[in-house]
Amino acid sequence: MLRSFCSQSITQSIPALPATPRDVLQPKRANYGQPLALIPQRNDVLTVTPWLAPIVWERTFDPDMIDSAYKSLNITIATTVFAVGKYTQFLQDFLETAEKYYMSGLRVHYYVFTDQPREVPRVELAAGRKISIIQVPKYSRWQEISLRRMEIIERHINETIHREADYIFCMDVDMKFHDRWGPETLGTLVGVLHPWFYEFTRDKFTYERRPESTAYIPMEEGDFYYMAAVFGGRVKEVHALTKKCHEHLDKDKSKNLEAIWQEESHLNWYFLHNKPTKVLSPEYLWDDQKGGLPSEIKRKRFSAVIKNKEAVRENV
Repeated sequence: MLRSFCSQSITQSIPALPATPRDVLQPKRANYGQPLALIPQRNDVLTVTPWLAPIVWERTFDPDMIDSAYKSLNITIATTVFAVGKYTQFLQDFLETAEKYYMSGLRVHYYVFTDQPREVPRVELAAGRKISIIQVPKYSRWQEISLRRMEIIERHINETIHREADYIFCMDVDMKFHDRWGPETLGTLVGVLHPWFYEFTRDKFTYERRPESTAYIPMEEGDFYYMAAVFGGRVKEVHALTKKCHEHLDKDKSKNLEAIWQEESHLNWYFLHNKPTKVLSPEYLWDDQKGGLPSEIKRKRFSAVIKNKEAVRENV
């Protein structure tokens, strides 16, 4: 069984950030092309939100400059993934492709939450990278796994992750990497545009529309539709996100309510009221069921693999 959550606030256990230029990017490389204020790198997509958060697309950053800057910061990126039931079959591809493309040259600590620790594959890891395996229960419904994810991540950030990492990304396991996913994705609070909704107006977003739910978003509100398969940021900020979503999920459950898309509905509510400081384009979260890439997607970096959902979701 899961242990009861420690009520001590994470702000009491994480020391204040030092007053140093730790987060100031200081690339050593000096011979990069000059950015020109009157010549945008992309004019076919939105590259900054109305609240001035960057939206990361190919050609909106210099990968060599970004890598040089972040490698000097000596940071660790926690990465959580849940592999419960038949979803353990996706771990091999997830981890092997992550080792090829994900945060290359940086320290990464994978946290694999699973009900079958013996099914976690042995994958050769680069220097400075490691895996921790945490056993979790197998619930009677796949929706319950989704609903409990925020609670479990919140608890483990509070207990261990806040001492072991600077940033954290929370990812789905039925995914694989295809191309660079680097430190250009790091930020205080990071969301990813849903690959099926980024072209739509807000009235077509599948937000939770019932006012009695804590995830409720009215038809006239909303910025983007974010996918819960990836979210991240500074460890402290992701703890706040998971804590609030956990609280809202529990409030809904006490009223016998379940938001239309479980934790994704609550994530979208949170990002509406707590704007992400960086937004990743669908390059960083594609769905292979969509087929070929549209012209605005220059690189497919990470995608949901094609699968029979009924076959892997044992308790539909």
